[in-house]
Amino acid sequence: MSAARRGEAAWLLAATLVVSVAGLTYELIAGAASSYLLGDSVRQFSFVIGLFLSAMGVGAWVSRWVEDPVAGFLRAQVGLGVIGGCGALVAFFSYAATGIVALPLYGSLFAVGVLSGLEIPLLARLLEGTRFRFENVLTFDYLGALVAALAFPVLVVPNLGLVQAGLAFGLLNLAVAGGTLWLFRDRVGGLDRAAWAVAVVAVAGLLAVAPRLQGVLDARLYADEVILAERTPYQAVAVTRHRGRTRLYLDGAIQFDTRDEAIYHEMLVHPAMAQAPRRARVLVLGGGDGMAVREVLRWEPEAVVVVDLDPAVVRLFRERDDLAALNGFAFRDPRVEVVHADAFAWVRDWDGAPFDVAVLDLPDPKNLSLSRLYTVEFYRGLRRALGGQGVMVTQAGSPVFAPEAYGIVAGTVGAVWDAAPYRAYVPSFGMWGFVMGMPGLAGRQAAYPAGLTHLTPEVWTRARVDVAAGEVNRLSAHPLPRAYERGWSEWFE
Repeated sequence: MSAARRGEAAWLLAATLVVSVAGLTYELIAGAASSYLLGDSVRQFSFVIGLFLSAMGVGAWVSRWVEDPVAGFLRAQVGLGVIGGCGALVAFFSYAATGIVALPLYGSLFAVGVLSGLEIPLLARLLEGTRFRFENVLTFDYLGALVAALAFPVLVVPNLGLVQAGLAFGLLNLAVAGGTLWLFRDRVGGLDRAAWAVAVVAVAGLLAVAPRLQGVLDARLYADEVILAERTPYQAVAVTRHRGRTRLYLDGAIQFDTRDEAIYHEMLVHPAMAQAPRRARVLVLGGGDGMAVREVLRWEPEAVVVVDLDPAVVRLFRERDDLAALNGFAFRDPRVEVVHADAFAWVRDWDGAPFDVAVLDLPDPKNLSLSRLYTVEFYRGLRRALGGQGVMVTQAGSPVFAPEAYGIVAGTVGAVWDAAPYRAYVPSFGMWGFVMGMPGLAGRQAAYPAGLTHLTPEVWTRARVDVAAGEVNRLSAHPLPRAYERGWSEWFE
């Protein structure tokens, strides 16, 4: 085999690795974007994987009609650079402008899958006559998938975000196309060269202005001025401000509004703290904004342990003075220890000193991953982490919009403790529900600390409700996310 032919083969195998990294990255971007915008990450990633793999099968089948493998591979790379590179950008702008997500997101994903499916058959044809076997192509393809899977959560999303990542990897495909153009320059026409040049200019230009585009996108998504927006490996975080009010959004869903957050956090924390015989050691699961911790500290505990998955949120509300002031600089208190871990695994593995109170300020159970934090198995592990007289409380969603889901949470808590469901009207959320669990229901509570703006003994008396206990939520069967989705969809779809 000639030196020139060996050089071609080496380039094509390197290109196999690169395009595999880019292809899987587009798939992961689509899965993350669909989870952010459509919810239920398990379902969305399942749809994305199934659609992408089936589209690759279509591309592999179509490749038999591509007469010129050089032109076919080159055009596939240009198409991937443009469609794959701009897919997340188009999906987010479509959502912001029209509320439509599925068509642009899944449409671009299908096109990317077809173009990706063309690559391996065409590369195999280009490598015919060399000492490299088809197994070599597959080896480099699978190796590229491993690289992408490891790099996406660790390097790509934290440093680029979804929109910029898509455009950056689009340029990677276009770079492969450029190398192919040069290597097979005697077999490529002027039209293909022009199309490649236009694509490079367009995608590079979009990448250059991506931060500005992200600002425009955030302005469309949120009615208020966006003072901070970033995408972490776990979620999209945005903080907005309007007329002195600050709001936090995670994955587009409001978490608090300073106009009424005291209602929510006082109702979440103080009934359980008042009910507990001891309050020396308090566990807070979730609550990365620090508002629940602020309320816990009013009781002068000896130690507070906060378990929150996303360090970016805690960092914002600990290090930025304007945001830290909202929680009374709770994360700077020496009594507060923050652990960044999955709450389910942390509670399961806990073997330290017991806690007196556990406050669960967790996301709504809208998918299976979050539903684990509302299962009877999780609550049993939490009871082991609490002392014999320990008290827990969890936010439980809306008893108005999703009453079936609220009943399931109450029933699941009631399978482990005596459950006390209650509710409060929070203007930003509507009527909102909570469930307290304790080893024995007691009517008497300690006096609330001074300085509360909403909760009084009279408010607490009115907040108590009787709820028909629903089906118990278990790891082996999750009725809760289905009930949650049914409830909200009846109102808003």
